Amino acid sequence: MAKDTRILYCNCAYAQVVPRSTKENVLRKLCDSGASFDAVADLCEMSARKDPMLQHLAGGGGPLKIAACFPRAVKWLFAAGNAALPPKQTQVINMRTEPAESAAAALLGGPLRPNLPEDNRPPTAGSNNSGKEAHESG
Repeated sequence: MAKDTRILYCNCAYAQVVPRSTKENVLRKLCDSGASFDAVADLCEMSARKDPMLQHLAGGGGPLKIAACFPRAVKWLFAAGNAALPPKQTQVINMRTEPAESAAAALLGGPLRPNLPEDNRPPTAGSNNSGKEAHESG
């Protein structure tokens, strides 16, 4: 990982969608690594409050790795908080689907792998979450 890559860890405290053991193990590995990182209680809650810290985190310059949930959700949480993430400089590590070992390894090692969705539309209720419109048949 490049020295200028920033790390953001979300504890997903309120939604409780990330397994507790995954969150605890990733956080422990971050702390044990000695790497510098920012930790927040809950990005969903910050977005709902339009917390100015989101703008600071998104606009901090340089690559950013975020440990949270789905990349599309994280993208739109920041956007809803008036803090667009730079798509070519942001990687979201999904702790809902990744085991703690691989999530921590992605945060602490290797190159940045940008993975924010490219479309400019927020997800909608009933969407297939792929960024493509669902079509009814018949």
